[in-house]
Amino acid sequence: MEKTAAAFSPHEDGASAGTVIDIRNLSLTFQTADAPVFALSGIDLQVERGEFVSFIGPSGCGKTTLMRVIADLEQPTEGQISVNGVTPREARLARAYGYVFQAPALYPWRTVQKNVSLPLEIMGLSAKEQRERVARYLDLVNLGGFEGKYPWQLSGGMQQRVSIARALSFEPELLLMDEPFGALDEITRDHLNEQLLRLWEKTQKTVIFVTHSIPEAVFLSSKIVVMSPRPGRIIDIIDCNLPRDRTLDIRESTEFLKIAHQVREGLRAGHSYDD
Repeated sequence: MEKTAAAFSPHEDGASAGTVIDIRNLSLTFQTADAPVFALSGIDLQVERGEFVSFIGPSGCGKTTLMRVIADLEQPTEGQISVNGVTPREARLARAYGYVFQAPALYPWRTVQKNVSLPLEIMGLSAKEQRERVARYLDLVNLGGFEGKYPWQLSGGMQQRVSIARALSFEPELLLMDEPFGALDEITRDHLNEQLLRLWEKTQKTVIFVTHSIPEAVFLSSKIVVMSPRPGRIIDIIDCNLPRDRTLDIRESTEFLKIAHQVREGLRAGHSYDD
């Protein structure tokens, strides 16, 4: 009989009261017509409240799959997972997280204000509360005054900021970001990285961030999870103890380069799992 993942109290087995995500020995296998696909294997991970945790690894290593398990968009076949002390499904139904996809996924026929307010409409908030929250979170991503614009009138970076504002609008405790800046040019990406750090400082959210970029992972994170090629395993968990108010200039520092080298070595070691 196929095993399924179970939820458990994050305070069991030594997890702290501040643990937002607690994953123990989690695996996921996709059943396909010709052969099973082993996507994740033996994942153990704890994420504390207020951390910024990046998942990094080669394409196809299961970074997004692991995030989708946290979001209850994929179901693991073995192991245990708890999100805010409950099952991923219960966390999803409680709107405990906001999800920012690789593409902004905005409705072109809705204005910026209407795109951001969409989850608030679904939640049944009053028109007044919707307007107040939209204004608050557009200001937070430096898009105040763009409420009446349509997505096609905005740059790619601005569209992604609208997507972030929408994910924050219903005030989740956890923000899941699946390589949100991957399609942007380097200058825009650097600018949004700085803005995302400021946003993290202001909101104190717990952030899970998927990226292929070593410099981006080191610049943004308080913790970096290095994953192996499929089946996705955690090769290393690297603490990133750079100052929280870091700027782009820190990328030239000895400490930054040291952490980047450690991530690169972890990725290199992960390939030893390849057949």
